Amino acid sequence: MLRFAPSPTGDMHIGNLRVALFNYIVSRQRDEDLIIRIEDTDKERNIEGKDAEIVALLDLFGIKYKEVIYQSKNLKFHQALAVDLLHKKKAFNCFCTNEELERKREEAKKAKKAYRYDGTCLKLPPEEVIDNPKPFSVRIKKPDSPVKFTDIIKGEFEFAPDDIDSFIILRVDKTPTYNFACAVDDMLNDISLVIRGEDHLSNTPKQIHIRKELGYEKDIEYAHLPIILNQEGKKMSKRDNASSVKWLLEEGFLPSAIANYLILLGNKTPKEIFTLDEAVEFFELKNISKSPAKFDIDMLRHINREHLKNMDEKELSRYVGFADGDIGALAKIYLEEASTTKELKEKISKIFGKKDIPDEYKENAEIIKKAIQEAEFFEEFDDLKKYITDKTGLKGKNLFKPLRIILTGSEHGPDLSDIYKYLKNYIQEVVK
Repeated sequence: MLRFAPSPTGDMHIGNLRVALFNYIVSRQRDEDLIIRIEDTDKERNIEGKDAEIVALLDLFGIKYKEVIYQSKNLKFHQALAVDLLHKKKAFNCFCTNEELERKREEAKKAKKAYRYDGTCLKLPPEEVIDNPKPFSVRIKKPDSPVKFTDIIKGEFEFAPDDIDSFIILRVDKTPTYNFACAVDDMLNDISLVIRGEDHLSNTPKQIHIRKELGYEKDIEYAHLPIILNQEGKKMSKRDNASSVKWLLEEGFLPSAIANYLILLGNKTPKEIFTLDEAVEFFELKNISKSPAKFDIDMLRHINREHLKNMDEKELSRYVGFADGDIGALAKIYLEEASTTKELKEKISKIFGKKDIPDEYKENAEIIKKAIQEAEFFEEFDDLKKYITDKTGLKGKNLFKPLRIILTGSEHGPDLSDIYKYLKNYIQEVVK
């Protein structure tokens, strides 16, 4: 079993989507189920509706899964297993207040030392624990020996007991912390491989330690993906529009192209342009670079353009407001100067919208427009051109400049003969 475990606390970003795509690909390769686990235990940060939005995006990208589960539904298991650790003296009650802990953190900072829990409540006598009216959290005891694991992408890791520390597993309100809930849920869901971002690398030894103390013997594999950098070489953040999957879709990038690019990013692939199904055939986690990968919007534009070229023309036409293969073919002509469906829609809208004709062409444009409105249907552009020339006496710049604006809404663009073959059935609508 594999899992994709997003939090409903904000928009899905491309790092999340890359994790989801890799989990889906590997689940298919291993013939194991994939579950979506909504990690919703942080009630204060949860945003209503984000869970449904995440699931809808996964569906849009063709990521299939067995079921969607909610971490908060496992609260009784989190609490029961924390109590079990307390009974076995592998965990202890901590009565330290936030103010006390913050003061000790500041003292460590001033002394230029890494803060570690000082064990204040570790060896409290039973009577002080039982009779203590103060609110308490629950901490797991730090391990006695280093925690080691092998990452599929990054190799061997070893964390000393002090690096792991005696960390909190249940908050004062008796809700689980991220690491405890995640470790317990991975046990409950029988997860075999965890693929996630490298920002979770320091969480892994803590989760391994929790499962070991709970007596869980199955070894879970790990693969931590390097971060994605922006154009300036810094970690992508919410300030980078391109980090948002929603923004990319709104800008007219296709789901297939976004997936293609994220699988390609920092990876060795046999070809540059491919579908998700094709990626299942060649993808290998070990081929992912250990180093961060830089997001290149121009490369994504190139890939998007190639996916648009390969798209069924009738399907493409729907992105620009039609259901006609001829309009899809017309849109493809503009791929020399456009790379997204948003840009293509703007091109097609100019053709069918009200034309903004410069003053120098207005008089001739009206003459040409009237001639076309009175014309019979012409199969070929050359025949239309000859008819207009004979009818109006216009030629050269006086003919072609206003004619282009009438037909396309622009002074420059693809050859009119190429455009006309797909536009001829709409000619009266275009010149209205």
